[in-house]
Amino acid sequence: MKLNIGDKSPDFKGVDENGNSIALSDFKGKNLILYFYPKDSTPGCTNEACDLRDNYNMWLEKGYAVVGVSPDSEQSHQKFIAKHELPFPLISDPDKIIIKQFGAWGLKKLYGREYEGLLRMTFVIGTDGTITNIFTKVKTKDHTNQILESIK
Repeated sequence: MKLNIGDKSPDFKGVDENGNSIALSDFKGKNLILYFYPKDSTPGCTNEACDLRDNYNMWLEKGYAVVGVSPDSEQSHQKFIAKHELPFPLISDPDKIIIKQFGAWGLKKLYGREYEGLLRMTFVIGTDGTITNIFTKVKTKDHTNQILESIK
């Protein structure tokens, strides 16, 4: 499924690192930064999470919630959050239901080899559930500024 700016966000529902339910409806009236990343504790994913963490209070002040999604287990997310003091929830999606709803699963290339995998993407969802921006080329160390430039 290919989503575009202006589309309604898929009505996702998943569980976070503590087994709590998280759904799109939980963010009604808020802006949401929903980011998809391949794997806890890998360099690029850690850079991206820490960049969002370091700017988390600014996001809250601007009326944004932040949620990460990866296929990792709840236990893996708990360790990742504890190690890097992440203040936002991470959805565990081992069956890739939410990942596929957002089109964040597809063909990747590494060293000339093609394989299926998680595509690092970020969706900015407005207060009414409409997708206001999509990032497919995420700057992991500077993702906050990348998003800020698009919402000015």
